[in-house]
Amino acid sequence: MVHEGLQQVFDGVFEGLRQGRQRLAPALRLREVGTVRTVATGIATVDGLPSVGFEELMEFPGGLSGIAFNVDEHELGVVLLGSHTKLQAGDEVRGTGRVMDVPVGEGLLGRVIDPLGRPLDGQGAVASNLRAPIERPAPPIMDRAPVTVPLQTGLKAVDALIPIGRGQRELILGDRQTGKTAIAIDTILNQRGKDVLCVYCAIGQRGSAVAKAIAVLRRADALAYTVVVVAEGNDPPGLAYIAPYAATSIAEHFMSDGRDVLIVYDDLTQHARSYRELSLLLRRPPGREAFPGDIFYIHSRLLERSTHLREDLGGGSLTALPIIETEAQDISAYIPTNLISITDGQIYLSPSLFELGLLPAIDVGRSVSRVGGKAQRAAYRAVAGDLKLAYAQFEELETFARFGARLDQSSQHVIAHGQRIRACLKQAEHSPVSVSAQILLLVALDAELFDEVPLERMPEAERAVREAAAGLPDEVRERFETADRLDDADRAVLLGLAEEVLEAFRSEAVQSPVGGAS
Repeated sequence: MVHEGLQQVFDGVFEGLRQGRQRLAPALRLREVGTVRTVATGIATVDGLPSVGFEELMEFPGGLSGIAFNVDEHELGVVLLGSHTKLQAGDEVRGTGRVMDVPVGEGLLGRVIDPLGRPLDGQGAVASNLRAPIERPAPPIMDRAPVTVPLQTGLKAVDALIPIGRGQRELILGDRQTGKTAIAIDTILNQRGKDVLCVYCAIGQRGSAVAKAIAVLRRADALAYTVVVVAEGNDPPGLAYIAPYAATSIAEHFMSDGRDVLIVYDDLTQHARSYRELSLLLRRPPGREAFPGDIFYIHSRLLERSTHLREDLGGGSLTALPIIETEAQDISAYIPTNLISITDGQIYLSPSLFELGLLPAIDVGRSVSRVGGKAQRAAYRAVAGDLKLAYAQFEELETFARFGARLDQSSQHVIAHGQRIRACLKQAEHSPVSVSAQILLLVALDAELFDEVPLERMPEAERAVREAAAGLPDEVRERFETADRLDDADRAVLLGLAEEVLEAFRSEAVQSPVGGAS
């Protein structure tokens, strides 16, 4: 009986398999397979894939990816997103039917990743189920709103003289080792507690420099609201090329959610060089300085994605701080002029000021913000309006004074006042200054209260005024953050506090107005 029962079970199973086999209608699926023809540093040429489109993601053996860059009639020029050493002619390659994308979302905050979304911080896989293409059209003009809210950098020279608004693109340029990255990092540090998320994109930087920047962010607890995207100098040029686009897609996701975002590109000089390398390897026609003809377009389509969206679209903003390295202070070179024409202003760092120890080494005369003045708080505009003019007049007269020219009393006063302005604008690295402290300093400068303080005591006097700002009434400090102008009563409170602090530093001895810079 048992054997008969098992036999019935087996018969039923076999009958089911037979019926299933009869119902099966195998369908042939065609899939294109290409062949690697040649391999070079960072690129490969492929044939046999007639349906692949421009910028389509390609799959190579060993998990290697690439992007179709040159789509010719008989072959494809592919930019490799990894090491080419294990790839060889004759290997199979397939199209994926999709473009390059990157993980986005809250799970990336506090993480250090590469442009492909792979973790570099040893903290495991990135927790994100969302992905976005690295190349997206910039928001149309009708989706944009005016830049009206300031982005406080914590740097006195920038917030007072070259203000930046949320949604603006402000270029930072200067020779190497003049403090460009320091300004960007200080701006990220100052966003703590201001509901601004940050993305720091390192392109072609030395590993030690990137590690130092990450260590500064970690020490200041700034990684909690920051995403770090890294393409190191020894990475393939393809990774350096896609890095800023991937970082921008990460930032755009937060902007589309109505958040304010700051993105730093450090730096676009290396990005342009990596694109030039890829273009020459792919035998694209070279132009000026061997850069391809579309070098302007790769940066314009990147930076145009930074904007301030309308309120009905969430009201989010994306502020860009691209960094460019100049050579021998030549801001009229090819790449710097391209970026200056794309951005809404520039902060120029002078090697001469850096060598004199005037940090941050911002050349106020060559720096400009084409938008930020409209976003600057009314309290700033009221006290900083004449500061840039007074500083420019001082620099002009200081040049004559160095030649031993005899100056009248008015010129000597301008120089003495300008020296105090310069001393107040000096600022140590990684030490952002609050809005209330900045405005108190500017009020004191505008009223020429520092002019009687000896130059050698200026750092001490400036620090005392900053510390005294904590004693300002709450209602006065709250007005600093609004669009309201300072009334006479507020100004009287500020002047009274500044005079009280500076009384101890004033000297009755007549100071030489043509002294060295402090």
